[in-house]
Amino acid sequence: MASLERSSPSGHPFNSTLETGIRALVVLEAFYPRHCDLMEMTWFDHLVVHTGDLDGQDVPESLHPDLPNRMGELLVRRKLVERSLRIMQQIHLVDVFDTETGIQFCASQEAPSYLDLLQKPYSIELKARAKWIANRFARLSKAQIRELVEEKIGRWTAEFRSEETSTGLSTS
Repeated sequence: MASLERSSPSGHPFNSTLETGIRALVVLEAFYPRHCDLMEMTWFDHLVVHTGDLDGQDVPESLHPDLPNRMGELLVRRKLVERSLRIMQQIHLVDVFDTETGIQFCASQEAPSYLDLLQKPYSIELKARAKWIANRFARLSKAQIRELVEEKIGRWTAEFRSEETSTGLSTS
């Protein structure tokens, strides 16, 4: 397990496909039994490590530093999240559902026992933030989540939307 929780010298994980997959799995487990689509998973992957972007009194401190030039982060993150979810599916930690509204993801029954093994301080903090995100967003529709994301980090979602339009992906 140590290799899955490796950290950079600053204590933050690298954004590899595997580490992004573990973050996605943590988020899906926190939202269980809700299914999330790729757009939601991209938003949640950003928000789980940048909780400070949401403002407010009860918002936990961001896990990752706020770096300048983050404007294109969601554009890059979408493809990484998609690849990471496919890896988690291949190892049976994420279930994939083809629905009328598109492909959706959910933590598998094996996910909790795997996530219980992750006990490094970063992993514990990540799980806590994922639960906080799930509590904040669980009762919201995708449209309500989109509205909040656009309000809080709209400069990134505007770019993300234009990339989706050019690739033929739908945000609904």
